[in-house]
Parts: sequence; C-alpha cells; structure tokens
Amino acid sequence: MIPRTARKLETTLLSSRQALPRPARLYSTPSKPHNSPATATATATAHPSPYDFHPFQQKPTPTAPDISDFLSRGLPLTIIPTPEPVDSKSTALDPWFPDSQSHDMVGIIDACLHNLHDVNRARDVFGRLRQRVGSAALTIRIYNAFLDAYLGMARKEDFKKKYWVDEAWQLYDIVEKGAEGVQPTPKTYSIMLSALQQYGPHSTEHLVELANAKDTEYLLSKIVEREIPVMEVATNSYLKSPQVMADIVKMLSSVAFNLGFKDTLKDLGHIGSITHRGSVLDDVPEIIPVQVLSTKPSSEADGIAETEAHVPFNIEALRRHLTEIIEARSVLDNDLSARQKHLESSVYDLALEQLEHRDKVFKDNFPRSPDLQHWIWMWHTRMEEHLKQIIKAAQSVASADRKGTSPSVDAEEEEELELEEGTKRRRRKGTKRKQTPEQLEAARKLRQMQDILPCLVTIPTHKLSLLTILELLRMQGNGGVINGMKTTAALITVGKAVENEFKMEVCKQSKIPVANYSIKRGNYFTNMGYKHLHERRLAAAKSQELDEKWQSDWSQAMRSKVGAFLVNSLESVAEVTRMKVDPATGKTLTENQPAIFNSYEFVRGHKLGVIKFNDAVCERMAKDSLARTIHARHLPMLVKPKPWINYNDGGYLYNKSSAMRFKDSLEQEVYLREATNAGTVELVYAGLDILGSTPWNINKGIFDVVVKVWNSGERMGKIPPAQYDEPEPVLEEGKEGDMQAKTNYIMRHKVWSQGKANNHSDRCSVNYKVEIARAFLGDTIYMPHNLDFRGRAYPIPPHLNHIGDDLSRALLFFSEGKPLGVRGLRWLKIHAANLYGYDKANFEERVAWVEEHLDQINESATNPLEGSRWWTKADDPWQFLATCMELTKALKLEDPTTYVCSLPVHQDGTCNGLQHYAALGGDAQGAQQVNLLASDRPSDVYTHISLSVEEALAVDAEAGNEMAKLLMGKIARKVVKQTVMTTVYGVTFIGAREQIERQLKDRGDIPQELIWGASSYLARKVLDTIGDAFRGARSIQDWLNICARLITKSIPEKRLALKRDEAGKEIISLPMKQIKKEQMTSVIWTTALGLPIVQPYRKTVRKQIKTQMQSVYISDPYASSEVNSIKQASAFPPNFIHSLDATHMLLTALECRNRNLFFASVHDSYWTHACDVDEMSEVIRETFIALHSSDILGRLEKEFRERYSGHQVALEHLAKLGSSRLLKMLKHAGCRIYAHRDQAQELRAVKDLLVFSDDKTSIAATADVVSDSDSDSGISEETISAKEMDEEVEEEDGEELSSGDENKAEDIRLLAGKFVRLSDLFPPLPSKGTFQVENIKASPYFFS
Repeated sequence: MIPRTARKLETTLLSSRQALPRPARLYSTPSKPHNSPATATATATAHPSPYDFHPFQQKPTPTAPDISDFLSRGLPLTIIPTPEPVDSKSTALDPWFPDSQSHDMVGIIDACLHNLHDVNRARDVFGRLRQRVGSAALTIRIYNAFLDAYLGMARKEDFKKKYWVDEAWQLYDIVEKGAEGVQPTPKTYSIMLSALQQYGPHSTEHLVELANAKDTEYLLSKIVEREIPVMEVATNSYLKSPQVMADIVKMLSSVAFNLGFKDTLKDLGHIGSITHRGSVLDDVPEIIPVQVLSTKPSSEADGIAETEAHVPFNIEALRRHLTEIIEARSVLDNDLSARQKHLESSVYDLALEQLEHRDKVFKDNFPRSPDLQHWIWMWHTRMEEHLKQIIKAAQSVASADRKGTSPSVDAEEEEELELEEGTKRRRRKGTKRKQTPEQLEAARKLRQMQDILPCLVTIPTHKLSLLTILELLRMQGNGGVINGMKTTAALITVGKAVENEFKMEVCKQSKIPVANYSIKRGNYFTNMGYKHLHERRLAAAKSQELDEKWQSDWSQAMRSKVGAFLVNSLESVAEVTRMKVDPATGKTLTENQPAIFNSYEFVRGHKLGVIKFNDAVCERMAKDSLARTIHARHLPMLVKPKPWINYNDGGYLYNKSSAMRFKDSLEQEVYLREATNAGTVELVYAGLDILGSTPWNINKGIFDVVVKVWNSGERMGKIPPAQYDEPEPVLEEGKEGDMQAKTNYIMRHKVWSQGKANNHSDRCSVNYKVEIARAFLGDTIYMPHNLDFRGRAYPIPPHLNHIGDDLSRALLFFSEGKPLGVRGLRWLKIHAANLYGYDKANFEERVAWVEEHLDQINESATNPLEGSRWWTKADDPWQFLATCMELTKALKLEDPTTYVCSLPVHQDGTCNGLQHYAALGGDAQGAQQVNLLASDRPSDVYTHISLSVEEALAVDAEAGNEMAKLLMGKIARKVVKQTVMTTVYGVTFIGAREQIERQLKDRGDIPQELIWGASSYLARKVLDTIGDAFRGARSIQDWLNICARLITKSIPEKRLALKRDEAGKEIISLPMKQIKKEQMTSVIWTTALGLPIVQPYRKTVRKQIKTQMQSVYISDPYASSEVNSIKQASAFPPNFIHSLDATHMLLTALECRNRNLFFASVHDSYWTHACDVDEMSEVIRETFIALHSSDILGRLEKEFRERYSGHQVALEHLAKLGSSRLLKMLKHAGCRIYAHRDQAQELRAVKDLLVFSDDKTSIAATADVVSDSDSDSGISEETISAKEMDEEVEEEDGEELSSGDENKAEDIRLLAGKFVRLSDLFPPLPSKGTFQVENIKASPYFFS
C-alpha cells in the first residue's frame, strides 16, 4: 500500500492543478436524525439544511428566464461518420469504430501483462495491433503498460536486464515521435524517469551502451515543451515509493536549475513542503468484544465438562473486516469514498468466509436438511479444486507448446492453429509418442483454452468459482425461462463478471484516490455557470485519466468463452442430495443429482439453449437467505456515489460503470464519448450526480411489518405466498374423451404452471429486497444513477431502489425529515388519497376523504396485521401503509404541522407522453384531456376511453357478438390504462393485446380459455377508440416516423463515390449491389441538454461461438450491420418523447438542487418532502414551459438537415413494388421532389411527389449510377422480382403484389441508380395549434 506521504503528494497534485473553489457537499449529515425514536414525534423548532450553507442565507432566485435562454441557444452537434458495412475492408473509421479482433487483442494484452503473466505473447499480439495505426483500440494506455512491463521484466530476468530496458527506451522513442498516432502522457514520463532512477548514470545498477536511452535533460525538455505540469509527472501514482519520488524530484530539480526552468523548479519545490498528518485512531483504545460461554465436551480422564468464552462468529468476522478497514484508513485517510471502495473490493472474501462458517455449522449439526448456503460452499470447494487442476494442466500444455515439446500429438499429425488476428497456418509437429484418443481429446480441449487462459490466471480460483455460482443464482428465472436462464445471456454475464473482477484487481493495485469533485449550488444555465461546471469536471477527470486504471473492454466472444468454461466447470462438480421417504418401507432414500445442467427448449419454433437449476435449488432460493449472493455492484452505497467525471467513470467507486446503458451499440458509446470530450453534456452528468446524492434510509416501521408477512408465508400486499395458493386445475371426471374439455384443461394447467413459476420468481425477488433492507437498517444509503440510451435515469442497484415496485418504494424514505407545515400536512393527506386510488377527485375532496377515514388510517398504522387490514385494498398498499404511519404520528401531536416527516410525496404527470405531444403540437383538445389546461377537477383520459369502449361493446352485443356480451361491464379504467398510456409511445396491436390479456387475467372472472380471444377483440376496440381521441398527437408521430424512414434509407454521399462524366453529369461509381448494404444510417438527435441519442436498431447479425458447453450465437457490438428501418421508424416517436420527459426530469432535478430541495424521480413522477411540494410544483411547471418554449421540433428539423446534409436517398427504394403506402404517406406529409420537366418520363414512378420547376437552383439534385453489367443485373433482380422483394416492404405494407404489373416494374427500372438529396425530401413540420404552453401555470392538476 502507498504510504500516507505519497497519498498526500497526489492530493497536492489535484488541488494545485486548478485554482478552483472547493465544492460544497451536496448533503450534510445531521448530528441527530429527526426520525430516530427519541425525536420522531418531537416538535422541531429548527432543521438543518441538507446543503452546506447557513440557514439565514438568502433563498436563491428562480432561474426560469435563464433556463429558457439556455435551452434556446444553438447546440453544437456531435457528428461522426456513419459506420461502414461489416464486410468493408476500409480502415478510415478505425479511430471511431475498432473491430472485434482489435478488442480481443487488447483483452489478451491486458491479461498477459497483468502480473507479467506472459509478456512475450503480449508483445507478439501488440506487434500485430500496431499495424492498425490510428485504431481507437490503440491508445497510449497500452504503450504505457508495455513500458511498465518491460521494466518489470528487467527486474524479473536479471540476465536479460539490458535487453528489456533497451526495449522500453525504443518503444518510448516511437511514442515521443508520434510515429504511431499516440502522444506521451505524464505517466509515460514517470515510467521513463523511474528507468533512469533505476538504471541511469547515477544509479547503482547503471547500464551502459543502451542504444536508445535518453537522459533526464531530454525528458524534462520534452515535458516542458508539451506543457505537461511537472507535478503530474513527479507525483504520478505509478511511482509507488516515496523514495523513488524523492529521487526523481532531485534529478528533475538539478536539471531544471541547469536549464533555467524557474517555474518548473518552483513547482518541484512545493513537493518538499508536504507534511505527515496523524491518524484520528492513534490514541483510541481497543474495544473488548462481546463473548459467549460454550461447553466443551468432557474429557475421558476427569469426565468434567468445561466452559469457555469465545467471540461469536458474526462479531469476530465483523471485527476482522473492520480491522482491515481501519488499517486501510492509514492509507485512505478519512476519505469515506475510498473506504467504500475498500468495501466493494472485499465482497467475495466476505461471502467466502460466511459460507465457510455455514458449512462448519452444518457439519456440527448433521443430520439436517442442507440449506442453500451449504450447497454453495460445497459447490465452491469442488469447483475451486477442479479449476486449479485444469488451469495448471492448460498452463503446462501452453508451456510445452512454446518449447516445442508437447507430447499430445503423434508424428503424422498436422495441427491447425488459429491466431488472434483470424488468419490460419499449419505446422507439422516433430515425432512424438503415440497418444490415446482420450489423451488427444483432453489435450485438444486444453489447447482451446489458450485464448482465455490469460484471463483466468489473473484472478484467484476461489473468486472465479464463487462469482460463477453467485452470478448464475442471481440470473435464475430471468428471460422467461422457468427455473433457469438463457445460455447465451448466462455465459456472457459470467464472463462480464470475470472481466469486472479483473479490472477491480488492477484498480486495487493502482491505489488511486477518488476525485474530489461534487456539484455546487448555483445557476448552471448561464455561460459562466456552465463553463465553471465543465472546468471542474475536466479537472477531476484529468486526475483520474493520469492513472489509467481501467483496462479495455473484452469482446462478447471472449466473455462467452470465459463464461462457458466456468459454467461447464460448475456443471461437472455441482450436485445436490435429494432425500425422500419410501412410503412402503418408511426408509429415507437419498440420491445425488446435478445441481445445474444445460439443455435446449423450443420457444416460438426456435431452438433455444438454456441453463437450468435443479428443482431443489429453486425451492431453497425461495426460502433461504440470499444476502451473501448479492454483489456490491447490485447494492446501494454507503457514501455518495462518485461523480460522473467521464462517460465511463462514475457511480460506484470500484466497480466500473458507464453513464449510459449501451444496447450492444458501439455507436452509442462513441457518440457519448465524443460529446463528453466536447463538453456538451455537463448538465446531464450534473443531473445524475444530484439524483445519486439523494440520501435514503430504510423505513423501519414498514420493514417490521414486511418481515412478519414474509415469515408467515401468506399472500399480502403484493408479497407472493411461500406456497402457490391457486388450486391446480383438474380434468372433470368423465370428460377424458371430450376434446374441447381436454383442450381447456391443458390451457388452464399451462396458465397455472406459469403462474406457479412466476410466484416462485416473485418470491425470490422479494427475498432479495428484504435481505438488502435488513442489511442497511439504520444506515444512510445512496443510489448511483445512469441513463438508458434515450436519456432516462435509472438507479444502478437493481434489487432495492425507489424506481422499483410498491414494496421497494415503501421501504425507502429520505434520510432527513422536514417539518410538515400547514401545506405539507395537506399534501400528505392528498398523497394518501392518491396511493389508495382515490386520485380522480379534486384536491379538497381528497383531503376530505382522508379525514373521513382517519379511524381506518389509525388502525392500519397501529395494528396493520391483526386489524381489519383495510390498507391492503389500496392500489399501492405498502406505500399507503407507510403514509398512514406518518399521518398517524403527525396527528398525535398537539400541533401536527410541526411533525418532522421524511416520507417522499409524489407529483405525477397525467399520461406524460401525451402531455408532451399536446405541448409540441399546440393541441388544445389534447391539452384539456391531460390537464395542461386549468379545470375544477382533473381530467381522466383513461376513464374517457374505457367508457367509449363500453359504448362500442354495447353496440356489438346488441348485434349478437358473444365476445362483446362476455366483456360487458368488465372494462374498468385499469383494463385500458396501460394501453392508452403506451399508445403515444408506439404500442403495436400485439403489445396492446398482451397488456389487456394481463389485466383480464387479473380480474379472474373470465375463463382462461377465452382470455386470448377476448383480449384480441378488446385490443382492436381500444386502439380504434384511442385513434379518434389522440388525433393531435398523430400528426407529430407521422412526421417523426417519416423522417426516420427517410434517414434509414439514406447513404452518405462519400460512400456513393460521386464523380462527373465527360458530359458533366454526376454519376455514382458504387456498384448497385452495394447500395443496399450501405444503408447504415441510424436516427440520431440531440436533447436540449446536449445529450446525443443514437437508436441502436440494426438487422441482427449473430456470430456462432463454439464453447465447451454449447454453440452460442452472440451479436457482435463491434460489427455494424444495416439499420433495421422498420424498427428505427416505429421506435423513433416513442424514443423521442422519452428523451423529452428525461430532459424535463433532469432540468427539474437541477433547479430543485439550486433551490435547496430534496429530489428523486421515477421518470414522470417527481418526489420531495411534503412541505416542499408547492415549490417543486412551481419548478416542474417552469422547466416544462422553458423546455417547450425552445421550438423543439424546429430545432430537430434543423439538426436533421445539418446532420444528414451530405446524404442521398435512392429513389428506387421509395418506389419499390408493394411500397405504394410509403409514397402515399410521403405525399400526405408534404414531401416533394422538385424536378425539371424533361425529367418527367424517367421519374414517373414517383410522379405523386414531383413538382416541376424551371428554377435550376431549386431542383433536387439527382445522380445516375455508372452502368456496368454487374449493376444492371443487380437492378433487374432487385427491382422486378416480387419473390425477392425487399423484406422491409413486406413487413411495412403487407400488400398483395401483382406478378403482371409490368408497367410499374418498368417505371421502377428507370429509377435504378437515381438519388435525391435527403435534405430535399424531409417533410414540412406539422402546423401548430392554438394551445400556449404557458397556460399550464394555471393548471393545478398538470402534475398532481
């Protein structure tokens, strides 16, 4: 570990780099929590502010005008080249999109260099990678890693010391000259200065006659020339020894004096002033632990039993691990974040010790039924031993192969070797002794491990074993596989866990301080405020980049191979012992069965590889404690999350996270990286930091009730029962020959079986929540956040967070309370009514409803389980119970308004997607439906739709429709709510049918065999009704959809290889058969906060990976394929609206932070203290108005024209056979192609879009394809063959094609090779209505 003096050097480095003010903490920790038992009902006269400023400080002024001006500014766009087809041989895009082979090479290099495992092999791979100059995979981090490794080899191989040091100087010379496109960093110079310190002229191990060595004067000159702060070099974390630092400072000071570098000399002088600071624990005595007495067995000599005192295991384990934390404190100082990092790093060690203890307890109390923890320990010990043996054997084979002494093949065998870059060669082995087929097969399998061997040996086998088991247990039941998981997902997840652990090991060795950076209060929506935010993040990010702690990501193929090896190893050793009593003899029978196995299932006609657990394991998972099966990256944090200082650096301190959840899309990652480097996403990162810094506590009152219900095993408040309580369907007697009855029975039993499996999965999910809540009782916890690709924020911990279900939300409340006040008490009552489901009345009626039910509320709070259980009838029963408890405590006080309440109170949008559509289009009718306009009581669009559907059903029922008769009186608001809500997000008929099917099943009054038909019928009725109600939103949806269709059919002009012929006519030299493959353009736009959104939908291209378990098919995120234009178009409207509500939420978070309000959100549901609801409501309205006053659609259109200015669209693809629907849509939307009259004949296939003009400047540019035999044949096949018609047209239009439509085929043939500018095809924006967004200020139910 680095001594404290060295740590202080790094601290000084960070503080001296930027003369920026020290950031205020987001939240302070109160000295006495108001929700403690002693003070929970006390009258509060003063309350500490959650921020570090004095209570008398003037309240910040609203920043609404600044927000509007900020959002209306011109946004700098992040634009990078469109990806090329996967079969492209071009290297032009390597700086942005490196291929999978490059990533695999980097992964192998990282693993081989770790602990100097195999430097020679790493150098061979590095040599091939360096041939790809300019590739994004080839970074200075790799060069620095080799410089470090070469010096490490010099220390390791004394006889080759001179060789390795000279290699380091030679590589440094290449870096310094920039010959391979990389530039040296402070770490580069630190490494080479350490080489001089060890082997230079003034060292004890001076090496003479080094061909490429430089001196200190040369290095310092380059440092000064590149304007690199010398302190970043002299105090770099690479220099782990204070003595080495001191020697280097001395060397640099002498040279700086001789060269006259006065500023450098001054900076170096600062280092000597750093002093040692004592530890706060220096004079603190040891704590005497609790001890218990136990009886020792009596000895045969005296027969007297003895007692002895010992420390209980849990206390002893806690003391040991806390001792490690205390020891770490000497290095990590008082930095809570660094100690959180230490906690994260020891997760597997803690789990291992706990499992070992449980195994000992089990053996001491045998015989008894084994629990899950005992099984995990048994599997772990067997798997660990198995891994040790097989990895050792693989290392032996690898060593023998390198030496050419491998005994695994005979004299006549020829072996094919697959190298990292994908090429193949053959070599003939020398004469070896004959091997048996079994030996040859074993050697072949060991040789297959060579690619993944470096990844395995970097992590101890006990961690490999444990993380495999825990990851599979965590995934159980995911992906719709009963009692198991999909093979591909499981293998990649386990491989990713190994990758994360490897990176964590590297990070631990680096001992890097956490960036001292947090968000200060202030106005971020001015140029100065934004600039200050950007500078602070850059300073913090720079300090982290200097350490280069993160390794390159592994490819999906590498992850799947590593995962397959580990899962296969677990399968071979994991067993469970099943016991059953023979009813005939009464004897207990036992049998060992595999605990986990792999097989195949057919899902929708496709063969799907699955991994499943034994039924006994699944039963235990639903009963036993799962606390030790949860990784730290799945838990809340004990300290505020690390600020997001880069797109891949923030959140957890030790476990690497990304600010965005990339959907297997390298393009998304590249855009976010470039936007981060350009400094256009500062407010996005600031918003995430604010969300993550909200402190939470576990609600002890709710937790106690939940534990009682959980342990009872009964169903209550959406907690599933321990035993599935639905009766199993049986076939009626005498109906065995009735085919209809038998079909109904099979269908009902299938539904029952699925319900039983879902009950088990839900039970496991609740088990996780309860265990986590129990572990964090009494602690203040934090939820690090990141984004999905649309910009929506989510907590990273998946099991227990405020964005989860009703139970999860009820278990959490703010760690600090505030006095209710008069308005806060009113809002708490309204909140209670909302949670119960009485949320469509006006506010006064809701308050009155609560006051009418105070007796039931009091009974629910004081006697939730033994009373009437009235609270369980609420829509959100657990949150309602939590509110009942708070209300009861407040009302017991003489002055309820003084009660200090920590419960979050919600303000929810009304069908928020439609609210955004109404504001975008100025739709007055839509605005009225979703409460954008003032009214005496809230509008309820869901009830309106349900009543309209009931009217339609009544008409059908009178006409004799049996399905309508079945559904009459059953169309409650809840049945249609989800479908109405998601219609504006692009829900399809299939999606709507599935949503309604779930609601009809929950009713329980419709026969199972009729639900599918009923849901299909009802889905059509609901969608027809919605179409009439949401006409205002439809025009904007159509405009967005058409823009997406055109974008995805476009090709960058450069890819068409445009040139002019002798007549001056523009022609395209790209062969026609390549044009379809070049349709690679995704729909990309930028939010008002500068976040680039990239839709990831491309045609699935899967790569087969043969593993030791199964052949799995994975999608390669580094291999770009054609865009899926259907998915891109259908998903664009909902994704765009999601990006708007995400922007609105982040704006609200930033402004609430500026106004000193606690804030949390669940997408369009915003939370704060009850007393602050009025002020937060004001902020919600101000930010919504500012956002929609910034001409969102106009800015989007402008961005499209700029972003795709050089793109062309093939007219042939607009007018293909069967695509007349697309042409009609384009015409209806106002798309036009301006052409000269002499082009009328050749463009007659798109005549509906033509507008003739004699003004040549307005004519849309068209280009012809160069004629060649290949392209002509390609045109003919693509254009007139109905059988080979483009699959997109079939899916989009579903039109019947006439095989004899010769005229149209001829018209389309004339379009072949003709292109038009995309910017000329975009339709005009839909006209805007009369609604003014400022009107929402008068609407009390906009968010309520």
